[in-house]
Amino acid sequence: MRQPDWQIAAGTAPRGGDAPVVSAADIRTLLADSGWLAIDASALSDEDDLYAAGLTSHGSVNLMLALEERYGVEFPEQLLRRRTFESIAAIRSAVAGLLGGAPGGMGAG
Repeated sequence: MRQPDWQIAAGTAPRGGDAPVVSAADIRTLLADSGWLAIDASALSDEDDLYAAGLTSHGSVNLMLALEERYGVEFPEQLLRRRTFESIAAIRSAVAGLLGGAPGGMGAG
């Protein structure tokens, strides 16, 4: 079974424990406050395509920078791909992997 990109980039398997929670609600708030989407972020499921919702490549870079600041992580080159930012679930997984844990919170959050 292939490891997710974040596990390969971070060189770690997901761990529970004291890792900060990466919630879908936090990501939705970043998206809503930023104006990077053409629709209301609260209307999106965790799996909806953010690019179809209006996220641009410029917006994804700004989102990455906001996530780095919020969670104190740095996205390695291996994660600088469209699919890393294509959905709330993909973002949660990537950030959680960089933090050394698993995504936390529940669904729409």
